[in-house]
Amino acid sequence: MKQEYKPLFDAGQGEPVILLHGLFGNLSNWQHVIDEFSKTHRVLVPHLPMYDSGIMRQRLDSLVDYVENFVDAHNIGKMILMGNSLGGHVALLYAWRQPRKVRRLVLAGSSGLFENSFNGSFPRVKDYDYIREKVQSTFYKSEVVTKALVDEVYETVQSRTKTLSIIGLARAAQRHNVSDVLDQITTPTLLIWGLQDTITPPEVALEFFDRLPHAEIKFLEHCGHVPMMEQPLLFNQHVRKFIE
Repeated sequence: MKQEYKPLFDAGQGEPVILLHGLFGNLSNWQHVIDEFSKTHRVLVPHLPMYDSGIMRQRLDSLVDYVENFVDAHNIGKMILMGNSLGGHVALLYAWRQPRKVRRLVLAGSSGLFENSFNGSFPRVKDYDYIREKVQSTFYKSEVVTKALVDEVYETVQSRTKTLSIIGLARAAQRHNVSDVLDQITTPTLLIWGLQDTITPPEVALEFFDRLPHAEIKFLEHCGHVPMMEQPLLFNQHVRKFIE
């Protein structure tokens, strides 16, 4: 196995579940899902190369290439694939490319049709309070936004290279609209959306629901852009019922 395909997390036994994070996502975003499903499944979290300048030049396609290579490197057969935000976008494109590899697809606040990254503006470097406000704006429940979460975003945007990469990926996601391929994605899909999502509003979920041939939709009250963090119990219950 090549070193670059070493996952952030790989534990449990059974049917593989792959979790794809968004632009600022990390292992903590999926912690509740990991805790629940690693009891009954093999759960893997790839470390998507968001800050690779080569990825930027080739847009989202290179991230999908990475997931394909990750799956091959770990000898993963048919799987359950979950993605949040940009991770959902990558998951959709992977399921379109590799329909026989994905048994169930779960999307939470996915980009691909419309996204309002950071509500229209990007965090200014060296402005911690501004970054905290922008991170909080993606959540409905302010208590979910820990200092560690804000610190991680703040540290990331101190790097000019990483900041430019994130801006490039956000713009690439907006350009790479998937509306023309959604009717070709026949994988059973569960859409879990926060009713207070301001990044990918509920109307986006409804459009996904209308365009995907085999989709179910669950809206969660008191929930923003990251439902697996803000409503973890409901999120896991819906996913468990869907995959079983």
